[in-house]
Amino acid sequence: MFAVPAGQVAGRLTRLGTLLLTVGGRRYALVGRGASVSPDPSPQQRRDLVDFWAHRSAPTGDGPGFLDQVFNGAAAFNTRSWRTALAAGGAGVR
Repeated sequence: MFAVPAGQVAGRLTRLGTLLLTVGGRRYALVGRGASVSPDPSPQQRRDLVDFWAHRSAPTGDGPGFLDQVFNGAAAFNTRSWRTALAAGGAGVR
């Protein structure tokens, strides 16, 4: 895992909805849904996210599409939201 300012993060969202991030020369692939190896966000992380969006415009859109929700657990919607949040924080994501 990493903890750096958003401006030190680069990445892109693939056609399949994987958010590929590069931090300090190391690549991370985020797939948008939890797994047994992905812990739930801590209470502090949840508070930080609320505080982040309190000072910015939240992502727009109607939420996950029907097929994304049914077949993918809204993973593509999650990764698009994460990309939007990183970009709003100054990360070089596309």
